[in-house]
Amino acid sequence: MISILRTIEELNHFRQKISGTVGFVPTMGALHEGHASLLRQARKQSDHVILSIFVNPTQFNDSKDLENYPRTLETDQILAEREGVDALFIPQYNDLYPDHYLYEVIEKKWSHLFCGAYREGHFNGVLTIVLKLLNLVQPHSAFFGEKDYQQLRLIQEMVKAFFLKVQIVPVETCREADGLAMSSRNVRLTPKDRQRAPLFHQCLKSAPSAQAARQKLEEHGFRVEYIEDWENRRLGALYLGAVRLIDNVKIEH
Repeated sequence: MISILRTIEELNHFRQKISGTVGFVPTMGALHEGHASLLRQARKQSDHVILSIFVNPTQFNDSKDLENYPRTLETDQILAEREGVDALFIPQYNDLYPDHYLYEVIEKKWSHLFCGAYREGHFNGVLTIVLKLLNLVQPHSAFFGEKDYQQLRLIQEMVKAFFLKVQIVPVETCREADGLAMSSRNVRLTPKDRQRAPLFHQCLKSAPSAQAARQKLEEHGFRVEYIEDWENRRLGALYLGAVRLIDNVKIEH
């Protein structure tokens, strides 16, 4: 049976009584099959799996986006139990930010590009909360989806920079049958926009260049924030109505 941990003290007690390897999946809830794939990978590689759910306010640069973020704890717990999670950590803001965010993690280069160029302070909030959670949970491995590729790379580099004893494990993006990357935000798409949304992935994958992908998406009425090639990836973010979607694909050379 899954253990529900609501305080740091309860987490510490749980952590002290288990032995073996611990896999950790930090989330903001509104769980879907993409999260399930992270949990399955964690289960394969670990003796115990801890899942956290915390809608982190410091990574939202838009208060309306924070307010509208889906909160589905009851169904999240069902999915966690289905995937064999040992413990569900559900902390409150004051538990994780007793300093009220006086201290934060700042990355000075890559966090200002791509998503960071449009979401001021976003990655400071992401890196800060991930560092806090890794310090609290003390996992052997932590699992992150490749859909948020920029986030994944920043977390990998933060772990190296601060000599954290945890392996960051990338997990391939889970997609719907039509190619749309699974996301908690997809439920906010109108039926018409949901029908158009798979074109995002198709253009990223098939266009000969980032600029060509952007042009094609704009021709189809998408409001594009950016399409850029970085490392071995083509990254993009755009809006369908009021819903912001991100995705990336490997660049085939």
